[in-house]
Amino acid sequence: MEEKDKNEQPPIADQVKEYLETYVKLARLKAIERGTSIFASIATDLFIILGLAMTSLFASITLALFLGSVLHSYWQGFGCVAFIYIVVIILVVLFRKSLHRPIVDALIKKLFKY
Repeated sequence: MEEKDKNEQPPIADQVKEYLETYVKLARLKAIERGTSIFASIATDLFIILGLAMTSLFASITLALFLGSVLHSYWQGFGCVAFIYIVVIILVVLFRKSLHRPIVDALIKKLFKY
């Protein structure tokens, strides 16, 4: 009978084992939830960016056609819009360092929000 008692695990060992199994399952489920939340967030952000890009494209074409009709020359209208984009690109290049930090902060907040 003493041999049977030696082979049985005490109840605390069973509880620790069950706790560890539950902890591993919980960690796995949290990782899955976090991963899917980040994926869903990225997917919606990409959809928003695509929508903004399409809106910007059509707004640019509309502005170019409008300026072309005002200037009585479509190439001048499209040239003015191209010039506007060149000015915006130059400004972004000049202020790149001050734009970098807010973008990084926003991405970090988005990743650690979930």
